[in-house]
Amino acid sequence: MSQPDALTPTATPLIELHDVTCGYDERVILENINLTVSRGQVIALMGTSGGGKTTILRLIGRQLQPMSGQIVFDGVDLAGLDAQALYAARRRMGMLFQFGALFTDLSVFDNVAFPLREHTNMSESMIRDLVLMKLNAVGLRGARDLMPSQVSGGMARRVALARAIALDPDLIMYDEPFAGLDPISMSVAATLIKDLNHALGVTSIVVSHDVNETFSIADHVVFIANGRIAAQGSPDEMRASEDPLVRQFVGGHADGPVRFHYPAVPAAEDFGVGAPP
Repeated sequence: MSQPDALTPTATPLIELHDVTCGYDERVILENINLTVSRGQVIALMGTSGGGKTTILRLIGRQLQPMSGQIVFDGVDLAGLDAQALYAARRRMGMLFQFGALFTDLSVFDNVAFPLREHTNMSESMIRDLVLMKLNAVGLRGARDLMPSQVSGGMARRVALARAIALDPDLIMYDEPFAGLDPISMSVAATLIKDLNHALGVTSIVVSHDVNETFSIADHVVFIANGRIAAQGSPDEMRASEDPLVRQFVGGHADGPVRFHYPAVPAAEDFGVGAPP
């Protein structure tokens, strides 16, 4: 019988969150979160705005420290790492920020070359070859000399993806990769995420509100609501879920656990209806 592949979900998880509670100042955003991210998979984090999805990405990169709980990356507790070890761990993580976050005064080429120049001692000739390889992977080798202001939003997102994979990371995190894209660019971005995940043998975490595109590429979907994991499973399981919040989110319904109106006093009280003259 063959041995399990190193990238299958049966291998040791790449990321584990154990009873993680986190917030800003005294405001708790996530409470007692337990999450396992298997190697080689595309994991989608979905849920309402402000629910803590991006906070999870910041915790994994240790930009935030949890109030309590443990975050493990490739078997190592991130809280115990000194600065040098933390930077080494971060070099194994790629990040695609919302809207790309390219350096506006650097060319497409230099944006992708930036992490290679910062974190390696490679020669410029080797950096050139690697940058062109990464740009070719996202279909933009011919755009190497353009400035960010000269490319479309979809192209900028692809340049940012090339930069995210420059150091051949084990993990790529995507914060709203489909936001603001037209349907064609959105489809291209989704296909790239899936194809690169398999071609590079990486693990991907995608934070997104776009149900159709995200479900088309995700192996596992995690819904976060009210600071907790409300439901999780395959895209098909989420489509068939009877959980009211999942049904509301997937269907885009106005009525459900997530209310349209922010809590307020009765309208009659605010507008003085029925009040004595």
